[in-house]
Parts: sequence; structure tokens; C-alpha cells
Amino acid sequence: MAQVISGKEIAKQLKSELAEQVAVFIQNNASVPRLAAVLVGEDPASDVYVRNKRKACEAVGMESDLHRLPAETTQDELLTLVAKLNKDDAVHGILIQLPLPPQIDSDRVLRAVNPAKDVDAFHPENVGLLVQGQPRFLPCTPHGVLQMLKRSGIETEGQHAVVLGRSHIVGRPLSIMLSQPPYNATVTLCHSRTKDLAEVTKQADILIAAIGKPKFVTADMVKPGAAVIDVGTNRTDEGLVGDADYAAVSEVAGAISPVPGGVGPMTITMLLFNTLEAARGLET
Repeated sequence: MAQVISGKEIAKQLKSELAEQVAVFIQNNASVPRLAAVLVGEDPASDVYVRNKRKACEAVGMESDLHRLPAETTQDELLTLVAKLNKDDAVHGILIQLPLPPQIDSDRVLRAVNPAKDVDAFHPENVGLLVQGQPRFLPCTPHGVLQMLKRSGIETEGQHAVVLGRSHIVGRPLSIMLSQPPYNATVTLCHSRTKDLAEVTKQADILIAAIGKPKFVTADMVKPGAAVIDVGTNRTDEGLVGDADYAAVSEVAGAISPVPGGVGPMTITMLLFNTLEAARGLET
């Protein structure tokens, strides 16, 4: 059976380290790292996610604010709030919870966030810095995946990493980060147009599943002994499942992350990491 890569346990370690760093920051500065989360509408999944982020902030000694706006909020009203948060010196990180209602242009709102407070690393300036290998912030979910590999003792340098999914939130930035120092993997980025997909994935020493389809990755798509990180969170009749068929794949893989309890807790933890980095940058 495969080694289980528990994001829940790794996140616990990271939060303990973060709490110490936050305490030092507070001691050396006249402020407490503060995250402002903006939630528009009543999406239940977003509501749970934001609530978990607030709890996580409190657990490491940070402060957080939730700005809850009704679903009928206009784009101008949201942009006015973003401008206010940009100017507020007490706010170090700004999080716009996606998805936004259809009347709002998400790209325009994300670009309105001060790049120095963009703790999700979605602003084009921060994406550009990442591509250049000079990131201000590392995107939360990709950074969480890399921490899981690193802290589980899985070698990346010179290894063939295959990333399933090319979204700008996970797949694309993760492929860039894996190819850069200190990870130095050889990366193949797959998507819906990739030919002979199973033949490509079977070459992977490290397989990242971020395609958004429940149990899409089957055992015959995995190289024996490979590390499989499952980014998927799919709600099905049998509950929350990943993009990999966990039971079958774990019989072939050398290591695998579960769903739930895998990448999810890491995403929130890396958001806290970015909020502390933002506070350090804004207070210097």
C-alpha cells in the first residue's frame, strides 16, 4: 500500500511554525497581521471555506475580517470596497472569495486588489513575478502541494512531474513552480486535448491530479511507485472524492494524498503564510 501524504498533519506542523513567526512579528512591530475576506452572495461552499480561513487565522494569532455583501451587489460597489481595503493600513492581505455573481467581472475585481495585498497571488503583476522566478507570493494551492512533497521526503529534482489540468489557479502555476529551483522537475502539463493521456501519465514519477473530475485517474494510468497528489474536491452521492480513484490507485502508487484531508488544509495554511509575508512587506 502507498504511503499516505496527510495534508492535515503537514498543515498542523506548518501552523505551529507560523504561530511562532506571527508572535515574533507582533513583538517586533506595532501591528498584528490581518486578512480581509470578501464574500459576495450565499454560496454554501464559499461560506464554509471563509469560515475555516477565519478560524485558521485565529489559531496562529492573526486577525481577520469578513466583509459579507449581498448577491445583488454591483461591480462598482465591490470595487469601492476593494479600494477602501487597499488604503487601510491595518489590512495586510485581501481575499476575494470566488466565484463572484455573474454581474461582476471577476478579472477586473482581482486586478483592482493592491498586488502587495494580493495573498491569493492572482493579480497579473504577481503572476508575472512568479513566471520570472521572483515571486512576491506563491499561489496557495500549488505552494501547498509543493510543501506536501517536500515534507514527505519525495524527491522532485530531475523527476518527471505530470500535471493534469491547466487552470490558472492550480495547474499552470504549479507546472511553473515545479520546473523552477529548488524543485527542478521536468514537467509535462496535460489537459483535455492531450493525446494518449494514460500513456503520458504512466511516465510520471510525480502525478498531480487537478482536473476536476471525480475518480478520473485510475490505477492503469499510474506508474508503479509514483507519488500522486490529488487536488480534486468533487461532491458526489458517496461524499467528497478526489480526481483519483483512491482505493485502486493506492495499490499501485508509492505515495498518495487523500481527499478529504489532503491538499485542502494546505491551501488555507499557505494563505496564512502569504498574509504574514504581506504584513512583513507592508511594515518594512
